[in-house]
Amino acid sequence: MEAIVVRKLGDPSTANLSDENSPIFLSNNEPLPELKSPTEIRVRVRATSLNYANYLQVLGKYQEKAPLPFIPGSDYSGVVDAVGPRVSKFRVGDRVCSVANLGSFAQFVVDEESKLFKVPEGCDLVAAAALPVAFGTSHVGLVHRAQLKSGQVLLVLGAAGGVGVSAVQIGKVCGAIVIAAARGPEKVQFLTSLGADHVVDISQDNVITSVKEFLKARKLKGVDVLYDPVGGKLTKDAMKVLNWGANILVIGFASGEVPVIPANIALVKNWTIHGLYWGSYRIHCPSVLEYSLQELLSWLARGTISIYISHTYSPAEANLAFAAIKDRKSIGKVLITFDDQKAARAKL
Repeated sequence: MEAIVVRKLGDPSTANLSDENSPIFLSNNEPLPELKSPTEIRVRVRATSLNYANYLQVLGKYQEKAPLPFIPGSDYSGVVDAVGPRVSKFRVGDRVCSVANLGSFAQFVVDEESKLFKVPEGCDLVAAAALPVAFGTSHVGLVHRAQLKSGQVLLVLGAAGGVGVSAVQIGKVCGAIVIAAARGPEKVQFLTSLGADHVVDISQDNVITSVKEFLKARKLKGVDVLYDPVGGKLTKDAMKVLNWGANILVIGFASGEVPVIPANIALVKNWTIHGLYWGSYRIHCPSVLEYSLQELLSWLARGTISIYISHTYSPAEANLAFAAIKDRKSIGKVLITFDDQKAARAKL
């Protein structure tokens, strides 16, 4: 089968996929994964999503290290190709999505029946590949951990990225007043169209000044929930507009800088700081993930949320897909699609 293989760690955005010595290599003769337990299912992958974590993993900078060589990848969508004898919920031909620990950058992936979710009729199967990690992270963070309520103020940093776009939408579903921070007029325009109540262009405006002016105009005291996949200076700035009793969701550090949150200020302001590593819920609390993804799929089926794909690539263009993530060119999600020879730029 066709698969993208990591044989050495390095920057995948600069890789030559025909060179086996590059960080990522496009192999056309990887063995077809076999079912090893009676409850496993083999899925023919239609699309797989790129997350910033995938980029860090190939660099060798992610918190979980995979032994070389490995096929990267996490969330994906596709069609059931084969089922084990004890599988009861799925049959060949069903449309599904899921998250793999590794291996979704391939034409086929095998996973346990309990980890697969049916993609509802009427939902785009390709777009569903972008749902689990990005929307799952935001849903668990905002709904389960921060317990975001109607009328509260949510500040989303990195709001035009994959998790940021999902956080803005879920914030609106919860009835929150959403402030979004992103870089550049194109992203500002997009986030405004998405329903954000206020958008700060961090390339032009001072975040603190802009947010304070908005809060004053709306007669609001401050930000109740901070959703932070960025870190660095933006986090330090955002702490200046947080309410007493605010919730801080630490999602990631796309800026490359891990911020320091002063414990004395957290004490005085009664802040709650949530570290959120979504993937660890699969081990420690899978029931939360199952409930979360089922609710998200029902929202997707009803049109309550939408998945935005700014870049779609073929496996042979995987280096370009990683470059779109690295250079922050994307709005929403970046996908690699299999069985599709023409990579097309599309918004779904």
